Amino acid sequence: MKMNARMVAVVMVMELLLMGAAIDALNVCGVPSTDLLKCLPAVTPPSPSEPSKECCSAVSLVDLKCLCDFKSSPLLPVLHIDPDLALQLPAKCKLGITVPC
Repeated sequence: MKMNARMVAVVMVMELLLMGAAIDALNVCGVPSTDLLKCLPAVTPPSPSEPSKECCSAVSLVDLKCLCDFKSSPLLPVLHIDPDLALQLPAKCKLGITVPC
């Protein structure tokens, strides 16, 4: 019985490690999702914060046309992301670039 419990624990740890590696490898509009997560406080209503330097750094690398394509994604409400706030990030970060949508 102890051996089965150990095997289950080992398998679970391996699955978590593999899932973590897959999440780290996920890019959204050309930027690692882990970098974009730094923008979450700035795009989450009702009281979004100002974007952090780390967030602005990630936004400076994002493919803006791709970001426009995500504007109507059904995933945004699930993640509590306001698409209008997300599209305001380049301006709030003072990047001097216009979002093309």
